[in-house]
Amino acid sequence: MKRSILACLLLPLLARSEVKLPSVFSDHLVLQRDTVVPIWGWAKEGEPINVEFAGQTKTAKADATGKWLVKLDPLAASAEPREMKIGERVIKDVLVGEVWLASGQSNMGFPLASAHNADQALAAAGDPLLRFFTVQNGTAAEPQNDLRGKWDLSDPNTAKAFSAVAYFFARDLRAKLGVPVAILHSSWGGTPAQAWLSMDALRESPPFENYVKSYEAALIKHRDVLDHPEKMEAYRKDLAQWQKEVAPAFNNAMKAWNAGSKTSPKPLPARPEPVNPDPMDIPSPSSRPGTPSVIFNAKIAPLVGYAMRGALWYQGEANGGGGIEYRTLLPRLIGDWRKRWGQGDFPFLIVQLAAWDMDKNPAPFHQWPWLREAQAMTIKTVPTTALAVSMDVGDPKDVHPKGKEPVGQRLALAARKLAYGEPALIASGPVFHETKAEGGAMRVTFTDIGSGLAIGQAPWRADGDTPWPQDKLVGFAIAGEDHQWYDAEASIKGNSVIVSSPFVTKPIAVRYAWANSPRCNLYNRENLPAVPFRSDDWPMPAKK
Repeated sequence: MKRSILACLLLPLLARSEVKLPSVFSDHLVLQRDTVVPIWGWAKEGEPINVEFAGQTKTAKADATGKWLVKLDPLAASAEPREMKIGERVIKDVLVGEVWLASGQSNMGFPLASAHNADQALAAAGDPLLRFFTVQNGTAAEPQNDLRGKWDLSDPNTAKAFSAVAYFFARDLRAKLGVPVAILHSSWGGTPAQAWLSMDALRESPPFENYVKSYEAALIKHRDVLDHPEKMEAYRKDLAQWQKEVAPAFNNAMKAWNAGSKTSPKPLPARPEPVNPDPMDIPSPSSRPGTPSVIFNAKIAPLVGYAMRGALWYQGEANGGGGIEYRTLLPRLIGDWRKRWGQGDFPFLIVQLAAWDMDKNPAPFHQWPWLREAQAMTIKTVPTTALAVSMDVGDPKDVHPKGKEPVGQRLALAARKLAYGEPALIASGPVFHETKAEGGAMRVTFTDIGSGLAIGQAPWRADGDTPWPQDKLVGFAIAGEDHQWYDAEASIKGNSVIVSSPFVTKPIAVRYAWANSPRCNLYNRENLPAVPFRSDDWPMPAKK
């Protein structure tokens, strides 16, 4: 009888202690300094929740959906490991500093262990005040409340899996600011931008009708699979059989092909890999989701509201053939995320696509220059954005160049200028301003020339890639009224570049680095590369 009475007395207490938190609110987390800090979770409707941290106590009640939210007053940076108490839960080793979201596709996810200077970087990676929260991959038909992920302190072992670009960015900020720095890392290789936008954003006027229709068609199939679970069971069974009977031989063939000259046809599996019947899910182990919004729903929506300084974005390869559309798609994504976070126009730093593909000579049609142009156009039209050029540290033979340190360093320069009060800092290479005809030549002027224009050399070069000349400028092309492009001679004259060609007597347009993988060496004396550009407004030609 006494045991029953005691159990009855404990039941309400146990029920009231069941507070659920998003996975991001867990041991070793870092809170953003100098701003209001939202903390949220779930509990029984009407249950009061106390949040205690750094001498503050905030209280909220769970609403009808079970969600509660408190907002801590702005906190000063602190490297002191402290505890945060939320109801009966205790989160340990909480710091306060700078928080950035790093997102995009495979070049953002590229691990530090694979970078060109991995051994040196990892040996120096022991820094408990530099932390990563890495989001596991997942998809969802609707925005989710939580995701899978965990916090890691930087050391030579954990840092192996960190995003190399984000790590070098965070490392440089740590050295400059002297406060804890954290990265919320949510990227996924091979994924297009439309998968990272919410459906609300894709439906905004003017709507991306093709992506809206794609989502709606996928949703019908998704619901059908939910209604008929046997379809998913059949797929899983077929996939397991394929992985056992077909994948080993196919993987060996692909390994040999990749290691060889690649002159023979690319190997094919004995039978195609099974396709997931649910387009809202991962298509197959070797494929990446492309259904609009499904990655936003699973990997961004649950982080919305977490106080942070800004975002890093390295993406575009999967949209490489859609540069014109990207002029709208990227600004729409930035606006979507900013609106949802409710932190105003937080800094958004964009990595421009690196050089890739063996088309080193400028030509009328290449796809990636138009995507790079869309990225550059974004920083001119969208406030509080910046561009980190990575053209010079690309690899013509590999879409995943190993030279990630310069990219992280350039992002850190942009952050210092944009977010940390160093407006005079030179954080960009030369940016095209205008052209003027001078006889049979064109004079090109620039902004962001720093202490002057210079012939530069890439800080990292892929194995087998020929160094750029140091005695002349390369990468310029010139055209006349016939719109025919010719490689041009170019020379630095003060703060301008004079461009000409014996084949163009009356030039009217200049392009620079206008190829997927151009050879180009215009820098400023701060050793920052020029942004690829064109002076013309001619339409993109039809694909050949």
